[in-house]
Amino acid sequence: MPNRHVPVSILDLAPIVAGSTAADSFRNTLDLARHAEKWGYNRYWLAEHHNMPGIASSATSLVISHVAAGTQKIRVGSGGIMLPNHAPLVIAEQFGTLESLYPGRIDLGLGRAPGSDQRTMRALRRGLGSDGNDFPEMVRELQSYFNPEQGDGVPGVRAVPGEGFDIPIWLLGSSGFSAQLAGQLGLPFAFASHFAPDYLLPALEIYRTNFRPSDTLQEPYAMVGLNVFAADTEEEARRLRTSHQMQFLNLIRGRTGQLGPPVDNMDELWSDHERAIVLQQLSYTAAGSSDNVREQVLRVLEETGADELIVTSQIYDHQARLRSYEILADVMGLY
Repeated sequence: MPNRHVPVSILDLAPIVAGSTAADSFRNTLDLARHAEKWGYNRYWLAEHHNMPGIASSATSLVISHVAAGTQKIRVGSGGIMLPNHAPLVIAEQFGTLESLYPGRIDLGLGRAPGSDQRTMRALRRGLGSDGNDFPEMVRELQSYFNPEQGDGVPGVRAVPGEGFDIPIWLLGSSGFSAQLAGQLGLPFAFASHFAPDYLLPALEIYRTNFRPSDTLQEPYAMVGLNVFAADTEEEARRLRTSHQMQFLNLIRGRTGQLGPPVDNMDELWSDHERAIVLQQLSYTAAGSSDNVREQVLRVLEETGADELIVTSQIYDHQARLRSYEILADVMGLY
C-alpha cells in the first residue's frame, strides 16, 4: 500500500471484443462500474472515439448516463470529450443534463484531439480549418455557459440546463499544450501516459510550473494514466496483456479492429522494430501478480508525484478484467 492515500480511477474504453457486439460492451461496462464502486474506485471515465470497431463509447454522454443510472455514488465522466468535435454549447447542455440527473457525480474531461482520423473529423462536421488551435477559446466558451460571469460565451445564449452548475472540468493531454493551458486556467490535468509516455514528466513540470490558483482549484492536481494487467499468476498476467499489445500493434500498422483473445507468444506476430515501438508506447504498464503490480504502481507514483491514478485494462475476458481490477483495488487499499 502506498505511503500516501492516492485515489485510483478507471478509464473504460468500452472494448468490443472479437465475436461480441456493442450491446455486450455496454453490459460489461455497467457490470465493471458496479464492481468498481463496491471496490472503492474514485471515478469511472469513458472516452470519445469514432470509426473504431473495437470501441463502443462514441456517444460518450449517453454511455456516461447509462453508467451513472446503474450506480449509486461513484463519479462518472468523460476521459474525455474531444471538444473540437462539438459546439461548446452542446457539451454544456449535455453535461448540464447529466448533472441534473445525477447531481454531484459528473466529471467533464476535455481533449483537443479528434479521437479518430482525418476523414472521420470531416464526417463529424468539423470545419476544415479547425486543427485544435482554438481549443483554449473553446474551453473558455464552455466555462462561460456554466458561469456566465466569465463573459467568454456568445452574448444572449444560455445553457439550459447547465448554467450555474459546478461541474468539474479537467483538461486531458499527451503533450505540453494542454498541460500549460490547464495550469494557466487553474484546472486539474490528466496525462495519457498509458499510450503516450514520452512527454509525461516534462508535461507535469509544465503544468505545475504554470499553475495559477482559481475558483476551481487552489493547488495543482495531476492524474496519470496507467495500463494494469493483474492476475493470480505472473504467467496469466503476461498472457492477458497480449490482447492489448496486439491491438496497439494493429494500430501502428494502420489497422483497427475488435479486441482479440490473448496469445501465448507475441514474438510470432511482431518484428523486433514493432516490438520496441509497442513496448515503449505502452511502457506505463503494471503487469503481474499482486506483489509485482504493487511495486510497479508505487514506482510510478514516486516518479510522477501523481495526485491520482487512472487505470485502464484492455483485457479480452470480462471475468479476467474484473479480477484484474479487484487485485489492484486490494493492493492499493481501496477497500
